[in-house]
Amino acid sequence: MTKADIVNQIAESTGIEKVAVQTTVEAFMKVVKESMINGNNVYLRGFGSFIIKKRAQKKGRNISKNTTIIIPEHNIPAFKPAKSFANQVKKKTK
Repeated sequence: MTKADIVNQIAESTGIEKVAVQTTVEAFMKVVKESMINGNNVYLRGFGSFIIKKRAQKKGRNISKNTTIIIPEHNIPAFKPAKSFANQVKKKTK
């Protein structure tokens, strides 16, 4: 499902114009991104959490040059679904 599909589905189910829905969806995404860039997690009860995971420093291999490289410690964004949401998905995929 793409962002356009989400906008279309919300517009159909609510009767709100697509332009207003698209503006709202983009504003939501912007707020989540900015919050995570500033080091804050975003919690949506019953849906899940957008969290920042810290990856430890580790050794890697550059296969083409056959050398060992150090991958520095870094943060990555991640999504952790709520238990109820994850259970619903598990039941549907069986």
